[in-house]
Amino acid sequence: MKDRKVFGRALVLAVPMMIQNGITNAVGLVDNLMVGSLGTEAFTAVSIIGQLIFVFNLAIFGGMSGPGIYGAQYYGQQNTEGFQSTVRIKHWIGLGVLIGGLAAFIFGGEFLIGLYLKGESGDIDPVLTMDIAKDYLSVMLWGLPPFVITQIYAGSLRETGASFKPMAAGVASVGVDVLFNWLLIFGKFGFPQLGVRGAAIATVMSRFVEVLIVVGLAFIARKKHTFLIGLYKTMLVPKGSAAAIVKKSLPIFFNEFLWAGGMAVLTQCYSHRGLDVVAGLNISNALCNMLNVVFIALGNAVGILVGQTLGASRYKEAKSEAFRLMWFTGGISFVLTAILVSISGVFPNSYVTTDVVKSYATWFIVITALFFPLQGFLNALYFTLRSGGKTLVTFLFDSVFTWVISVPAAFVLCNFTALPILSVFAIVQSLDFIKVTVGYILVRKGVWISNLVGEKT
Repeated sequence: MKDRKVFGRALVLAVPMMIQNGITNAVGLVDNLMVGSLGTEAFTAVSIIGQLIFVFNLAIFGGMSGPGIYGAQYYGQQNTEGFQSTVRIKHWIGLGVLIGGLAAFIFGGEFLIGLYLKGESGDIDPVLTMDIAKDYLSVMLWGLPPFVITQIYAGSLRETGASFKPMAAGVASVGVDVLFNWLLIFGKFGFPQLGVRGAAIATVMSRFVEVLIVVGLAFIARKKHTFLIGLYKTMLVPKGSAAAIVKKSLPIFFNEFLWAGGMAVLTQCYSHRGLDVVAGLNISNALCNMLNVVFIALGNAVGILVGQTLGASRYKEAKSEAFRLMWFTGGISFVLTAILVSISGVFPNSYVTTDVVKSYATWFIVITALFFPLQGFLNALYFTLRSGGKTLVTFLFDSVFTWVISVPAAFVLCNFTALPILSVFAIVQSLDFIKVTVGYILVRKGVWISNLVGEKT
């Protein structure tokens, strides 16, 4: 009965996130397929920009996660004033990351894109790919500000257990994105045929729809979400609270930023084996991202539920919940593996591209799928450690590992060995067994168990 109760609470919180992120990724998949019909250069360019914006998105996620740890514990403690402080800090962090991101993309966009065009391919034109990517990025930048605001509100609502409103906003934005992608990419019903640029415009429109809905729904229900009442009377945060939250937040911010950067560098390492490899990875990621939202949402639920329990000072219960949810997440990931493997040979045929790219995509999907249970368990371990504020540990556990172990391994294997790229990809994926072993020992020892917000005064 305890298992059912814990799993039920996790699913109530996680399922709306799964639906929202799943639909968002489904849209990304549809976008990918639509753009893929324009040729290999088009969807390769879009995938490169997607990889760069992924780094920005993860930096925002990391910046919001530190205050989010405190937010979950403050909510468990029923401390509205403390919760408001976390929301205000999110605004300042979001503004800082936004300014930095825009500066990097505006002044260094061409250089960053060029890093992925080092490999050779007889079938893909790197000059055309560069031109398409620059045009796509110039439009996508307009979608960054509404994305930041959405993350502030969506994360804060989820920390109170309210996952439905962000989900509703996400679903609506997805509808806008799919519709206008079709209208603007192909020029339907009198709309201009804009190709890849049309895909970018549709995405930006969906970002604005999402932020208007999530903020609007939150304020309509502000009697329920009491932290919104008086939230903007001041944007100042008590010095002591700000220092404590920022101290915990910085390792998470740098962790997410560096981890996402590490993933981008890994792709860049693989690109040395040719643009066909980049295109194959793009097709694989489009499908795999559809299903990994399950264990990502469950990981978020682990962090929120365990954080709330820690904030209420129920430590034994928190440890018990964490282990139940970790095994639950790992078990569900086996089902996802079976689904991915079963469709790995069919999905790449949806793209207008070469047989070489399709073959790479099929095997990248299979290899990624086989490691899904490992990733599911690892994700739950990570959020468990983070729920107790062990942000420095997760920094070492995640991004430092990526840069010290995974990236050098990929670089050496891609540039100084004759191993096939698929073997290199599998070896790099398998290195995460080290992280799972270390993470499990840390969680088992209970080093993460702590109440960051103390007793309510």
